[in-house]
Amino acid sequence: MTCFCYILECADGTYYTGWTTDPERRLAQHSKGTGARYTKTRRPVKLVYLEPQPDKKTAMKRERAIKALPRKKKIELFA
Repeated sequence: MTCFCYILECADGTYYTGWTTDPERRLAQHSKGTGARYTKTRRPVKLVYLEPQPDKKTAMKRERAIKALPRKKKIELFA
C-alpha cells in the first residue's frame, strides 16, 4: 500500500511533518482541527510537501528523518 510523508505549513510559520495513506483526507482532518494537537491551534494549514513511500514502515522512517532535519533543510525539500 502506498503511503505518503507530508509537510504542512501552519499559520504561525511553523512546519508539521506526518505520514498518511490518504493525503486529501488527512489534510481535511488537519484543516478541521481533528488531525493533530499541534495543528489544531495553528490553523489554517497548507500542504507544502508530499513524498510517496512504498509502505507504512518506510513512510514512518522517512517521517522521523524529516522531523530530525533543521528548519532550513526542511524548506530546501519544497523550495
